[in-house]
Amino acid sequence: MKALTPTERIESHILLLRGQKVMLSADLAELYGVAPKVLVQAVKRNSERFPGDFMF
Repeated sequence: MKALTPTERIESHILLLRGQKVMLSADLAELYGVAPKVLVQAVKRNSERFPGDFMF
């Protein structure tokens, strides 16, 4: 079983841009242990599972 990621580690990657809380794909990929390109491909393949404002 994988250990949970500490909240502080996730929160440190959240940025505030134009009043929106965002995370860069590179930071998300690092948290999931995959390459950014792989993460973006997975999101595109499964776009129906994500809310419309998940990516911009």
